[in-house]
Amino acid sequence: MSNHQPPLRLRLAGLILSEGLMARALRGSALTAAGFVGGQALRLAGNLILTRLLFPEAFGLMALVTVFMVGLAMLSDIGLGPAIHQNPRGDDPVFLGTAWTVQAVRGAILFLAACAVAPAAAAFYNAPDLGPLIAASGVGLLIAGFMPIRAELAVRHLRLGRLTAIELAAQAIGIAAMVALALALQSVWALVLGGLAAAATKLALAHALLPGPRIRATWDRTAAGALIRFGKWVFLSTLCGFLLAQGDKAILGRALTLEALGIYNIGYFLASFPPMLGLALAGRVLIPIYRETAAAADGAAARRRLRRMRAGLTAILLLALLGLALAAGPVVGTLYDDRYAAAAGVLAALAVAQVVPVIGLSYDQAALAAGNARGFFAVIALRSLGQTAAFVAGLWAGGLAGALAAFGAAAAVLHLAIIRLARRHGVWDPRHDAAALAVALPVAALALWVNRAAVAGLTALGG
Repeated sequence: MSNHQPPLRLRLAGLILSEGLMARALRGSALTAAGFVGGQALRLAGNLILTRLLFPEAFGLMALVTVFMVGLAMLSDIGLGPAIHQNPRGDDPVFLGTAWTVQAVRGAILFLAACAVAPAAAAFYNAPDLGPLIAASGVGLLIAGFMPIRAELAVRHLRLGRLTAIELAAQAIGIAAMVALALALQSVWALVLGGLAAAATKLALAHALLPGPRIRATWDRTAAGALIRFGKWVFLSTLCGFLLAQGDKAILGRALTLEALGIYNIGYFLASFPPMLGLALAGRVLIPIYRETAAAADGAAARRRLRRMRAGLTAILLLALLGLALAAGPVVGTLYDDRYAAAAGVLAALAVAQVVPVIGLSYDQAALAAGNARGFFAVIALRSLGQTAAFVAGLWAGGLAGALAAFGAAAAVLHLAIIRLARRHGVWDPRHDAAALAVALPVAALALWVNRAAVAGLTALGG
């Protein structure tokens, strides 16, 4: 009998094309990463063009619009996606129809809420143009409410190819619309209307192209009860997550001029690439992986594969994050004109501040996969309150540079809460954390030293 194994390329092809968990996880990770990188490349290209067609104040206004749009979406999020991804009834048409009904009603309520909050937002930030911009952007929330639930089924089963293509196509059309409208209007309205074009395109393509059963609006009390029980903790988690994602801009909208906020937002835009990639992968890939790993027959081998995947993800994210931190000056100087030069200090400081959160990014999804939304909420609440309080205290004591330094320090301390949650669900990997910190911290210190003049210059942005 021959002991020869098939060639390596055939073994790899068999692994990648199979329907096993790790094969689907690898394909899902690759597609999510490719979609994210493609999407960010489109965003960057559009951003570079738009910063030359519009003015820094336009990006300051759009940053505030985004705060309210993300805030409304997050403050009403009851975790329909994660509920479908982890629930045993996640393939049941009745359960899915109930979830879609909730989603559609939520979209309509969000649109009305955006219209209601718009005048108060304009008055609070003393920006009269902000009100109409928020109300118009609310149409995008209404459109999102009618997305087919087949998108969540694709994530549940790690079949992400067509969904990724749809999202990229919608984003490309939205950015093209923004550029065309910016040429025609020379106004911040180009950004809002382009965003609506992207939302409408995504909805149309999803209905036309996503495979799977056509789910109708349904109401089932048992399904609704399961969604609500799971969703109440996700709702509270996203309430706190809003502070983590948008709290800085909401606070700085009062402390900085619109021009300075626009410059800050450019630095934030660049520094957010690696963490956003990590969150995209975590949200789409890790819950199904954790769910199926827990039930795998080869438990020890599955956990080893999970550890390798986590190590690879962390290495890629840290390489990108620290690369941006080290090259902050050349990156901003090459991509943007002199009006945005101060964004280099924001980029360097924010990239360094996010090193420790990136190391712990893959752990908390284990709680959601196990249905422990309450534990997930507890960690997010602690992080959001602690990091936001540190940001405000740092802003008061040392301006923008102090705010970013305090934010990073708080994030490092609060990593202990992530560790506690990970240990509870048996997924903490101390060797992973120790190795990542040993490599990342010296490079982060070097990045701050290289960019010391740019970081010190943050004082000029105000605060």
